[in-house]
Amino acid sequence: MSADTTAHGDGSHVPADPLDEDTPTGRIPLPAHRCSDSGTSGTMPRPVASKSGVEPVGVTSAPIDHEQALADRHALIQLCLYAMDRARSGGVAERIEQGLAGVGVHAMRPDGQRFDPSVHEAGGAVPTDDAALEGTVAETEVVGFVDHDRLLRAPVVTVYTRR
Repeated sequence: MSADTTAHGDGSHVPADPLDEDTPTGRIPLPAHRCSDSGTSGTMPRPVASKSGVEPVGVTSAPIDHEQALADRHALIQLCLYAMDRARSGGVAERIEQGLAGVGVHAMRPDGQRFDPSVHEAGGAVPTDDAALEGTVAETEVVGFVDHDRLLRAPVVTVYTRR
């Protein structure tokens, strides 16, 4: 590790001054404090209190409600989809899509696949003389998304139809 990087509790290294970095990392720098991961659940290390028997501020020892965690995850995914749909920068939309893919939410662009009304929404039709193309997705108008195997949003597609 060089003098111009900072180590974090998760083993990552980021520039000491994030403003000096030209490329966004997509990571939020962690505060510099001592951490302990013994006896805790979750993804981040738990801060260690400076005195024994003192609970760190903002940290609760209450068990995590699984149903609430799933509801929170779903709400965050919906918020990300909303933001992605409205992003003015293609790079921002792409980064949100990559982040969602990292947690199991994948885009559906069924171009060239057979139209399936159970997972696709027809938004239009394109006439064709090619019988082999009939019923095939010509283009994805609005990208769909699945959370692992669960459909979150059906893609809106244009379908080839016979003249």
